[in-house]
Amino acid sequence: MKDLVEVIAKSLVENPDEVVVTETEKEDAIVIELKVGASDMGKVIGRQGRIAKAIRTVVKAASSKSSKKVVVDILQ
Repeated sequence: MKDLVEVIAKSLVENPDEVVVTETEKEDAIVIELKVGASDMGKVIGRQGRIAKAIRTVVKAASSKSSKKVVVDILQ
């Protein structure tokens, strides 16, 4: 899942070197944290959060076979 989020984020931003994705596994969920540069934050979130919602939807579909819930957090 980490690789999927990283590929999507790097294709959206102008500075792909600033994209950092970390994956943390907890008891009942997998938390994926996405950090991008300040100038690219709007491109990852999108208008009214549409792109962020789309990223979460794609990750949810890709993780449907997993028994754990996958959460995508976008951090500054």
